[in-house]
Amino acid sequence: MTAELVGKAGVRLSEPFVEADAVYWLEMRPSEGGRYVVMRGDAFGSPVDVTPLGFDVRTKVHEYGGGSYVVHDGVVFFSNFVDQRLYRQELAGEPRPITPEPPSPAAIRYADMRLTPDGRLIVCVRERHEPSGVVNELVALAADGSAEPRILAGGRDFYAFPRVSPDGRSLAWTCWDLPRMPWEGTEVRVADLSPDGTIANERLVAGGPLESIFQPEWSPGGVLHYVSDRSGWWNLYRDDGGEGVNLAPMAAEFGAPQWVFGEANYAFLADGRIACLFVRDGEQHLGVLDPATSELLDVDLPYTSFDEGGVHGRGSQLVFVAGSTTVPHQVVSLDFTTRAAVVLRKSEEVTVEPSYFSIPREIEFPTEGGLTAHALHYAPVNPDFAAPKGELPPLVVMSHGGPTSHVTGEFDLRKQFWTSRGFAVVDVNYSGSTGYGRGYRDRLRGRWGVVDTADCINAAKFLAAQGLVDGKRLLIRGGSAGGYTTLCALTFHDDFAAGASYFGLSDLEVFVETTHKFESGYLDYLIGPWPEEAELYRARSPIHAADRLSCPVILLQGLEDEVVPPSQAEIMVEALEAKGLPYAYVTFEGEQHGFRKAENIRRSLECELLFYAKVLGFEVADDIEPFPIANL
Repeated sequence: MTAELVGKAGVRLSEPFVEADAVYWLEMRPSEGGRYVVMRGDAFGSPVDVTPLGFDVRTKVHEYGGGSYVVHDGVVFFSNFVDQRLYRQELAGEPRPITPEPPSPAAIRYADMRLTPDGRLIVCVRERHEPSGVVNELVALAADGSAEPRILAGGRDFYAFPRVSPDGRSLAWTCWDLPRMPWEGTEVRVADLSPDGTIANERLVAGGPLESIFQPEWSPGGVLHYVSDRSGWWNLYRDDGGEGVNLAPMAAEFGAPQWVFGEANYAFLADGRIACLFVRDGEQHLGVLDPATSELLDVDLPYTSFDEGGVHGRGSQLVFVAGSTTVPHQVVSLDFTTRAAVVLRKSEEVTVEPSYFSIPREIEFPTEGGLTAHALHYAPVNPDFAAPKGELPPLVVMSHGGPTSHVTGEFDLRKQFWTSRGFAVVDVNYSGSTGYGRGYRDRLRGRWGVVDTADCINAAKFLAAQGLVDGKRLLIRGGSAGGYTTLCALTFHDDFAAGASYFGLSDLEVFVETTHKFESGYLDYLIGPWPEEAELYRARSPIHAADRLSCPVILLQGLEDEVVPPSQAEIMVEALEAKGLPYAYVTFEGEQHGFRKAENIRRSLECELLFYAKVLGFEVADDIEPFPIANL
């Protein structure tokens, strides 16, 4: 699997939406510089671009975005990345702005839009970047742009999921305050919504400081539903005016960490059942829940991985983005009346013989404190080659971002890039990952940089002890929070031969004082309250343990990253240079948090591979343009 194939093979599909006889979704196109485009399709013809050139459908609310478009009666409303204004686009027409020009570029941002049934008002989240700070609120605005936005709710630090009832008379939403993240403690609230876009009689439905609420949604009959983790698992509830009714009590996760807007894990069907995405025993499922009997049945489809944009339904039709290890993510329309599933769009148009794919196996391995943790193990696979007799493969340990997140066995050519070259891969769902209940998630409370790092090390040791990998050729890589775990493993331990940090944290003291609002309290949960625990922040920062580094490191960084700025990599570079260790620092113009451009995805993988080759002493099969490696 070549780096060029990984970079250019396909688009990223997300946020499916169905209205009338058409299905809409978002495509992120690496070949167009990472531009996001709204697409429209149906079962009878090829999909078409809705978004014209010159527009990029993406919001920067919370910096991570999501929920950047909505469709009502064939009219598309979207946030444009460059100016962050909301635009209205009639079918086959040109977009026109319906929100005022901000006082400074991208200073006013919008996300998670919903319209009232009559199509007159848009209700959404607004984020204002003022000289005094960032202000988040719920607003209502005229869908034709004839009036400026009006504040519906304010005063809380964050808002999400504004959802209008089918009769247009009620509004539900979630809100929470710093230092909490939405998977720690949130509330779902409801108020009466007037035709003029004002609310009254606000009330708390569920949630609080120790209960996470996800995706409030109205049934077609006007009954509010929501997901709560009050039982220790994100289960689906129906509002009954009291404590709420758990529709399917079970050790499974019907919610997800709300890093982005626009997520949806369930949708209502015409026959009264509810289509649900859920994770059980670490595996994703699509099921159908009968709320009258609590019976939950798996839908028999060849998919094991579902996009965070979730599911959207209308009548008997359900649309979602899904795939598997060997099936690239696809936009799928499923008719529950005929049981017919139609693939409207594939993210990858490449054809790879299945024998070249490494199929992961779920492993549960022992870790610190007598506990176990979870990971996916990919053995090296390439039918054209065989390893020298008696030689064990090197291992690439992957540490996911978040760190509150979850990895699945999805179609990912990045992993196959390594396994097709003779590397084994272990993708670790370390303590703190979602998919295993709140207890597993809360293992990370106050112990970030410790238990996640230990789990990554113990996953590698477990595979080495089984004779599946070479314990002397262990590598570790990760991005963002995964980059921090990578740097912790390389500085506080000596188990790895080398590592790669993609836009990873190295100095928690700097990060906590410079990061954006959404995550400004996150480290209170992961480390401890700031500045009271300043010494602990210092002790957990790899930059202050750089003298303990004993192996080479490559750092890869987008120069426009506002979540983890380049300074976090640069201070590590200074320490590596002072220590005289081999290192490389590779930067990418125009990239933000996560690489989106095809040429940069390709180049970053090539640089990482060549770096490992120089460190481990092998020749690469690829023709890779050299780059500077210091102190080698």
